[in-house]
Amino acid sequence: MRILLRTQAAVATRRLSLRMASATTNADPAITKTPPRPVVISGPSGAGKSTLLKRLFAEHPGKFGFSVSHTTRAPRPGEVDGREYNFVTREAFQSLISQNQFIEHATFSSHNYGTTISAIRSIASAGLICILDIEMEGVKQVKRTDLNARFLFVAPPSLGVLEERLRGRGTETEESLGRRLEQAERELEFAKGEGVHDRAVVNDDLEVAYREVEEFVLGGEGS
Repeated sequence: MRILLRTQAAVATRRLSLRMASATTNADPAITKTPPRPVVISGPSGAGKSTLLKRLFAEHPGKFGFSVSHTTRAPRPGEVDGREYNFVTREAFQSLISQNQFIEHATFSSHNYGTTISAIRSIASAGLICILDIEMEGVKQVKRTDLNARFLFVAPPSLGVLEERLRGRGTETEESLGRRLEQAERELEFAKGEGVHDRAVVNDDLEVAYREVEEFVLGGEGS
């Protein structure tokens, strides 16, 4: 499966930096401080990122802002537009690309995913830690920007366990399951690269994995 990629990351990041700099310049010097560094969380679908993030947000209210990505895929049962994702048409997504509104975007499993400049800017301006849950190609794009993010990778114990989790969702066809497992292999291989991520957490014990994620995310506050 090919990952199709278009990006205007450099343009988008420059616009984001200028807007954030402008906001800082116009702020009261007595209360201005450096915004917390964004945290990019990635990992194969089914690794448990959403479960870990939901608990992190619940245990630390008012600390984080979740960058809600745009996607062209249909909502899964229980997902709410504007909460898990901003669900949009392909036409709307392409329009945002043409307007340079994304800091990163990619195509996975025939669906588009992307993070907008405005999503990150609104979180930073509120003084919250911005959490980005994005795909591998998005990680590569963010690394080419000056966003100064920190990178965390969440891995499954094994591909066998990952397959069990994905099947347990009841939302995958054999074809889509195969694509996700192939993508998972690529992401796990990519994560082995030196300096690709600041921290990797294997989610084989939810309690242990959560504490490691919590420590990493909060440990870099203000750095």
